[in-house]
Amino acid sequence: MRFFILALTLILGSQTIAQGTFQPVITVNDRAITGFELDQRKRMLEVFRTSGDLDEVARDALIEDRLKEGALARAGLRMTDESLRTAMGEFAGRANLELDQFLQLLGANGVSEETLRDFVRIGVSWRDYVRNRFGSQVTITDADVNRAIAQTGSGGSAIEVLLSEIIIAAPPPQAAQAMATAQRISQLRSTSAFEAQARRVSALPSKGNGGRLGWLPITNYPAQLQSLILGLSPGEVTAPLPIENGVALFQMRAIREVQAASLAPTAIDYATFYLAGGQSDSGLRAAQKLADSVDTCDDLYGQAKGLPQDVLERQSLAPADIPQDVAIELARLDTDEASYNLTRSNGQTLMFLMLCGRTNAATEGVNPEAVRARLRSQRLAGFADALLEDLRSSATITTR
Repeated sequence: MRFFILALTLILGSQTIAQGTFQPVITVNDRAITGFELDQRKRMLEVFRTSGDLDEVARDALIEDRLKEGALARAGLRMTDESLRTAMGEFAGRANLELDQFLQLLGANGVSEETLRDFVRIGVSWRDYVRNRFGSQVTITDADVNRAIAQTGSGGSAIEVLLSEIIIAAPPPQAAQAMATAQRISQLRSTSAFEAQARRVSALPSKGNGGRLGWLPITNYPAQLQSLILGLSPGEVTAPLPIENGVALFQMRAIREVQAASLAPTAIDYATFYLAGGQSDSGLRAAQKLADSVDTCDDLYGQAKGLPQDVLERQSLAPADIPQDVAIELARLDTDEASYNLTRSNGQTLMFLMLCGRTNAATEGVNPEAVRARLRSQRLAGFADALLEDLRSSATITTR
């Protein structure tokens, strides 16, 4: 009799423990999370070698799963068994295992197949839900892709400079006079005096604000010009720099070291569209009309259709191989920005200059479409995080 009572006690006790394991320990909007689920999620995280406090990580992850499940149910989304099995196989493939092998690994560590099924089902369904709901709100432009590629391989520190600029037009009949004016300006040490001269004699649009430029990486400038600029103290001006049909001057306003700056370019891709009329009113109007009609370098091909072949020229050159006046002009441009400050043919032809992109050693061979997909995923993740935060803030979460 005593043996029977002892056995009965052990059976009833084990049933009580089992019942306790499956009792809700957290409730999220009436959706329960059991102690068994918490234990299973923690065991699975251990197999995945997740870092941190696994008790807390498992708890937060399951709460998020319940919030996601609620949103999925309201949207009427549900995976088929076949799609779920395929998704589980793809998940196992990330560990270079077949699904049956992966399930055996989990089982050996006390994780049930149902735990993996729930984990994958919610994760994949949520991803599809976010894409369907927010996909139309995410647009990745070519400029976004080019900017991301340009930042590839950035790191460490680099130098940025704050300059003011003057370019004095110097067609052959006026070359001597322009050089004399430039020599005089190069002796200035006052920023206000330099700005006054820029407003008076500069041929650049920046003359309107005294020739002031924003912060630019020193690597944007031609190598031979970088050493001249870095040798300046604040207020000092470069010696006159002869360029085609002009003379350039730069004044140092400030210099700084920045973190995670882009590497020096190994090649610069740019396009030149040649317009008749130079900087006459008709030439400038044509340049402005062209600027209003294009967003990227590729758009220029459509504008050149039916025109002589030499109207449009696109090149990708090492910085040292780019004419100095063009290199100086490109230095201030971002990808897909354009300028029309330079001329050719003794001022009779206006150069519409557009920067198509800068390439450094770290970005060569980068797949633009892969970058586009990554940026899209990042922006969708931002929408998903914001939505999940809204769901959490409006949820009723209780712990027992």
